[in-house]
Amino acid sequence: MRLMATPAKTTLGRVGFVIGKRELKLAVDRNYARRLMREAVRLRRPGIERFDIVLRLRRRCETPDVAELGSEAAALLDALLKSTPR
Repeated sequence: MRLMATPAKTTLGRVGFVIGKRELKLAVDRNYARRLMREAVRLRRPGIERFDIVLRLRRRCETPDVAELGSEAAALLDALLKSTPR
């Protein structure tokens, strides 16, 4: 998974998710992955609202591994929060 973040152009940053059909075949799995990533963003929202963020799944993922995407997204967002001064 890759995280791209830029300073927000408005007062409240935006979040986007890119999960292609090549990486996750079933729409059910793609939607579940988006829900997991959205929850990771929601829990960290006060700290990351000054960024425009895109979370992108870059490698093919099997169905049992989809549950790990939320924790990977959380780790990436936490790293972003640690690397930026408040």
